[in-house]
Amino acid sequence: GGPQKCGVAAGSLRGLLRKGCRLLQLPLPGSRLCLYEDGTELTESYFRALPPQTELVLLGPGESWRGCASDIERLLAAFCSQQDAVVEAARRLLTDERAPHRQKLLADLIHNLNENILAEDKEDDKKWFEGLESRFKNKSGYLRHSCESRMRGYMREVSGFISNVHPAARDAYRGIIDLMTDKLKSVKYNGCYFDRREEEEAARLCTAEGWFSCQGPFDRDDCPCKHSINPYSNRESRILFSTWNLDHIIEKKRAVVPELAEAVKTRDGREVNWEYFYQLLFTLDNLKLVHIACHKKTNHNLSCDKTRIYRKRKQSHEIS
Repeated sequence: GGPQKCGVAAGSLRGLLRKGCRLLQLPLPGSRLCLYEDGTELTESYFRALPPQTELVLLGPGESWRGCASDIERLLAAFCSQQDAVVEAARRLLTDERAPHRQKLLADLIHNLNENILAEDKEDDKKWFEGLESRFKNKSGYLRHSCESRMRGYMREVSGFISNVHPAARDAYRGIIDLMTDKLKSVKYNGCYFDRREEEEAARLCTAEGWFSCQGPFDRDDCPCKHSINPYSNRESRILFSTWNLDHIIEKKRAVVPELAEAVKTRDGREVNWEYFYQLLFTLDNLKLVHIACHKKTNHNLSCDKTRIYRKRKQSHEIS
């Protein structure tokens, strides 16, 4: 766990192990040597083939070393326990660093470790709110507003499709729009999907800390690039999150809205199951949060469930 390296020379693996244990005050029984870079344990023949100045790790009884992965684990542990010290060390390194790639890594590290994820109110993270209207006083409120705006946009698309509906069915189509609008208003346009304080409703998309994971593309189990983001962390993440999309699995323009219009036109006395279409258009039953690169723009080739387009009318029974 220490930062120092020790130089030890020996003509055999056994001799090197004995010197190393004495130097580092480890018991010889059960100790062993391995390569620093990948954790390969040394044998006598392998030891003799190694070039001079090879970096090794001396393991005591019960210890293990997995090469670079072990260093990464130690680095992550340091991030959690010594975050301020890691930021300061990275800043010192950055002042002398000249390699562009290493400069970017250090700059990104400093940026990410300076996140203020848990801050919610404007006075606790003023930089996050730069460029936003003054009416937004907390992060959840702004992100909730963004979600509401998306839902309102979907509703405008549904309403705008009325010109494609058969004239004889337009009044019925308007009636369904009114029902959907009332439903959306009653749930505040589903803005809770992006409100980390509404944990029960938001749990399907994010954790209480506000992390969001890409759920696309729809025909695979997971996002292949493992995209994730926390829009609560800093201003840059908040802006980047605005480029993520809510992707309709059964497509809104190609499938859901035209199917709704056709259902209203051909209902022939049947009752259109508008709540099914509402679920497809405005809820997580048919919406996935995806990174813009994972938003599948081509035809999804999925259609509405024909058995759910209409529902049976409730029958009233007279009691004599």
